[in-house]
Amino acid sequence: MVHTYILESGTWKIKGHWLKRDGMLIAVEGKTIVTWDRTDWFSMKTELIFPSQELKDISLDYKGRLDNNEQRYTFVIQHSDLGKVEGEGWLGLNSIIQRYWVLGNDPQRRSGFETLLRLDKDRYYSSSGILKGPSLFSSMEANIQR
Repeated sequence: MVHTYILESGTWKIKGHWLKRDGMLIAVEGKTIVTWDRTDWFSMKTELIFPSQELKDISLDYKGRLDNNEQRYTFVIQHSDLGKVEGEGWLGLNSIIQRYWVLGNDPQRRSGFETLLRLDKDRYYSSSGILKGPSLFSSMEANIQR
């Protein structure tokens, strides 16, 4: 399967739920805009909005580079909650898997992961989580579509 998310410029809508460690399920919506500057560099801007206003909105500014084999990529993020973040991703046959970690002196040792399952060329299903140390702190499940 050929991936379109991340690998092609475009706008993607996000709709799903955020689950906090205390069990509170919160609706989340947003969008991601992907742009390619050169052949192997991409930028992504993601805004996550919580309509209930139970959490403050989250913004993420990505800058990434696709490796020569076009199956892996690395990225840095400016995350509105976590600060400076670095990560890596792998492009599988049917999914995109990425993990990231907070840079600098982070006493909470925060990190995270995301798996995007390709449903078709215009739709993905995302499952992600944020960890504090060894413990899962929050997760999000969402449909992503063009």
